[in-house]
Amino acid sequence: MLFGMPWPGRDVAREAEQAGVGAFCAGEFVDHDSYLTVADIVANTEHALAGPAIAYAFARTPYAHATAMRQLHAQAPGRVFLGLGSAAFRINRDWLGVPGERPVARIAETVGAVRAWLHAENGEKVRYSGEFYSLDADVRAPVLGRLDIPVLLAAFNTGMAATAGRVADGVVGHGLFTSSWWNDVVRPSVARGAGDGDPGTHSLEHGWIITAVDDSAPERAVADARRMIAFYLTVKTYDPYVAHHGWEEPVARLRAAFRAGDTDAMARAVTDEMVTGIAVCGTTAEAKDALARRAGSLPRDVGYFAPPSFMVSGRRRAAYARAALALIGAVPDTQETRDTPDAPAGP
Repeated sequence: MLFGMPWPGRDVAREAEQAGVGAFCAGEFVDHDSYLTVADIVANTEHALAGPAIAYAFARTPYAHATAMRQLHAQAPGRVFLGLGSAAFRINRDWLGVPGERPVARIAETVGAVRAWLHAENGEKVRYSGEFYSLDADVRAPVLGRLDIPVLLAAFNTGMAATAGRVADGVVGHGLFTSSWWNDVVRPSVARGAGDGDPGTHSLEHGWIITAVDDSAPERAVADARRMIAFYLTVKTYDPYVAHHGWEEPVARLRAAFRAGDTDAMARAVTDEMVTGIAVCGTTAEAKDALARRAGSLPRDVGYFAPPSFMVSGRRRAAYARAALALIGAVPDTQETRDTPDAPAGP
């Protein structure tokens, strides 16, 4: 597994790339644009992979996604990837003002239409025909040429994971993913989508890992991880995941606390079992032990050690990013690690 992290800013990134970080990614929210962040990444790094993980798929046309990636590729050839996410129904409807229905079918066509632009050759029309998108562009300028930029989909539940296997180059795993969710749900679904039914068949796997390491205040680091887990689990889209793990009762408590605006109660509702299965947190030694225990269930290609962001200051996130550099090498980048199952948990 390649060690990566969400973009921590150019000052931390210089130190991180020198320490061995091999990938940086950009998320997206109301206060930051994924493509602007990736532009900052490629301008301030030398060798690391760079890309959105993820960009809201329906916030832009396929044309806009593809042109952004073409420009980024020109600045960092061979280093960029594109991660797309469907976003929640309410975000599409209420924030972006676009249809929120049928996101799985819509994002499958988005990938096809983006690839039509990325694979376009000079002198040939750019064509795509589907239910949601129709392209018939005659670009009379020598500015194209095929780009095989990897396209990944944020895939949480089975339908999107199968779609990623069918139309994309891989998946971007959520920070909530456990070994059971990767191995029993996501990987088999990706394989079924690819048409072979073999969960061992490899497609690209990127994934976020909630990471909070602080040797001077490990209790606070664990509490920040708990709040992040709780905040994510307020989303009902993840109910199949909750049921899969048997976590209905604590999730009901944290959602009630969220509605009441009680973030401390949200964190308290997150059980030790949930923290152990999801996060890498506490002291450096504890974090290394957690990574070793979960080696076979981490994303196989790129793991983004992501500091908690919910109710956490920018300064503390930067400190968590620097502390995570001590974890480089805790999971060997070998084929054996990629293919072996999880080591058994300790007592």
